[in-house]
Amino acid sequence: MPMDNLWEKTAVSPPATKILASAQSTYDLVVIGAGFSGCSAAITARDLGASVAVFEAKTVGYGGSGRNVGLVNAGLWTPPDEIEATIGKREGTHLYECLSAAPDQVFSLIDRLNIECQARRNGTLHCAHATSGLSDLKNRMKQLRARGAPVELLDAHATSHRVGSERFKGALFDPRAGTIQPLSYVRGLAKEAMKAGADLFENAPVHHVKKTSSGWMVSVGDQVVFAKALLLATNAYLHGLTGLPAPQFTKVGYFQAATRPLEPTWQRSILQNKEGCWDTALVMSSFRMDGEGRLVIGGVGSLESLGRGAHLAWAQRKLALLFPQLAKEQLQEAWSGVICMTGDHIPKIQEIGAKGYALFGYSGRGIGPGTVFGATAAKALLTGDRQDLPVVPTKAHREHLTGLKQVYYEAGATLTHLTAARGP
Repeated sequence: MPMDNLWEKTAVSPPATKILASAQSTYDLVVIGAGFSGCSAAITARDLGASVAVFEAKTVGYGGSGRNVGLVNAGLWTPPDEIEATIGKREGTHLYECLSAAPDQVFSLIDRLNIECQARRNGTLHCAHATSGLSDLKNRMKQLRARGAPVELLDAHATSHRVGSERFKGALFDPRAGTIQPLSYVRGLAKEAMKAGADLFENAPVHHVKKTSSGWMVSVGDQVVFAKALLLATNAYLHGLTGLPAPQFTKVGYFQAATRPLEPTWQRSILQNKEGCWDTALVMSSFRMDGEGRLVIGGVGSLESLGRGAHLAWAQRKLALLFPQLAKEQLQEAWSGVICMTGDHIPKIQEIGAKGYALFGYSGRGIGPGTVFGATAAKALLTGDRQDLPVVPTKAHREHLTGLKQVYYEAGATLTHLTAARGP
């Protein structure tokens, strides 16, 4: 199976970015990384009348944004009670409210900017893989409904009808959520930022930054630009940058594999409403239908590791287990990316100096949080008003044994995929 990113094949055309020689000498805001957060920040900066440059080491959406599953979720996958227990009632409530409204912000941006990204706001289904998973969903529903969320718990029969599979004990339906083609979305954001006057540079890795008395000195190739404010928005894809303490987090691989476009009869019987889905298993998996009717299955694990064969074999078995009618369908393409995870699974805004933030730790929920964190961080850096930030910025964030944790997650996923999805 070739290592081809389906989103690259089906995305809208990439933006026509600038060449580095055209960069100004000074900007109000410099953003490092052209993913969801970086492009959202650039749009907000231009809305505020600020000059902004975005420097991307590869291409727009190259990292997690262009490898995302494409689920626009409300909130985090950590239940709200746990969030409040970790960061406090007031801060936890504020974070929950900000990210509960994230799908509204994403889909309103898509509508307002006419971004072509196969957007469907038909909700998501969090599927119970076992009785224990159903118990977890009942607890989540109780917490979410207590906060006014319009979620609904489906029984096994209703879930089977919605999903087209009899493998689940139930599902939590969230109508606030939806799906998009993630690379098309981030390319659309980038195009809008440039249309509004932002300077965006691809293949322009920032290799060094330095704090100055008036802001930041940013070295890109053999060129230096100055910025009054700096936003580091690379998430898990931070490489080769000196001059700053690197944000601490654990990298977790996540891969996806896709069928060919399915026959119309199968498209009508599988995910009739085209909800995006993920399950309650410890080693989580996801599945959804793309805009052309391909079934996309994903799971924890990296295709750039020794576990590649185990991961892909599991995906093929999982396809047949969930949807026996597709048992002879061969997965056509596969790709993987890296999730940035913190120990408490809560996203971070780290202060990296006066008028400098680093954003990271979306734990696999990059679309909604990335859009919200990027926009609010740009506003806070440019205006000094921090009240809209989803979390309180931290001076430093410490993680321990990140390398060992990374090996642990990959090994656990590989061992699970060697034995899982082998029938009843």
